[in-house]
Amino acid sequence: MRSERLLLRPWNVDDAPALFELARDPRLGPPAGWAPHASVDESRQVIRDVLSAPHCFAAFLEDGGALVGCVGLTPAEASSAAGEGEAELGYWLSVPFWGKGLATEASRELVRYGFTELGLSAIWACYYEGNERSHRVMERLGMAYQRSAECDVPLLGERRVEHCMRLSRDAWAAAC
Repeated sequence: MRSERLLLRPWNVDDAPALFELARDPRLGPPAGWAPHASVDESRQVIRDVLSAPHCFAAFLEDGGALVGCVGLTPAEASSAAGEGEAELGYWLSVPFWGKGLATEASRELVRYGFTELGLSAIWACYYEGNERSHRVMERLGMAYQRSAECDVPLLGERRVEHCMRLSRDAWAAAC
């Protein structure tokens, strides 16, 4: 898939070195609930175990080919937020690319994909308390607040408050 400035494509294990360069930054993973990567081998394993899931895409700059992040849709059965016929949107963007609108751009493309290609009825997204960058992306997508709850963050061994937002297909279509 393509957006104005990004190419979104499935992950492959050859992306591990580039992923490691981004995911080792301690400012990136913890706000999203995961620890910085410690090695290229760990990044390779994350690609195999997590990022190779259906509807999960590596995001590359269209003009230079650099890996900048990830965007994906998790189906309802694997999501803590979404119900039947819905999915949960997840995304992260490498620190050097923060503040350039790329997370919103990639997420908009995935929202379009989810509603038009997958036929979803709603898309959810959740962020942990304090992750205002993620919250702002959700607001720019037109998502509406649904609920907050304290939850476990298993990859970090802690508890946090998670806020969940939702966008229905009808609300998305009305805004297009």
